[in-house]
Amino acid sequence: MAALAEASASEQELFGIAELCREFGITPRALRFYESKGLLAPQRVGTTRVYTRRERARLAIILRSKAIGASLEEIGHFLALYGDHGEGRVRQLRWLKERTDAAIAELEAKRGHIDALLAEIRAINLGVRARLGVK
Repeated sequence: MAALAEASASEQELFGIAELCREFGITPRALRFYESKGLLAPQRVGTTRVYTRRERARLAIILRSKAIGASLEEIGHFLALYGDHGEGRVRQLRWLKERTDAAIAELEAKRGHIDALLAEIRAINLGVRARLGVK
């Protein structure tokens, strides 16, 4: 019973805008931007925005997703898959697997292209150095 009360209390933990901004190294403007895009939905206590642990977790996902190049639309879709109570977690994981599989394939193809270009440029460079008699 005590564990249930403790878990419930931690779920009710609230964070202020300044606290989240400091923790994640973002500006209040960025936080409000994500709110305006429907990615975050803080509660209100009077005129003050307060964020639950769920909103804090969503912000972490948003920032990590942005760091790997996801669009706001993709992030919104990913977050919506979760559902109100986590019922969509498996759908979310399947979508994420497909998205990361595609991203890996795209990056590996780009790396292959870059490797080929580097080999060509190195060959040209070696030829020029040979003609100039320099190493």
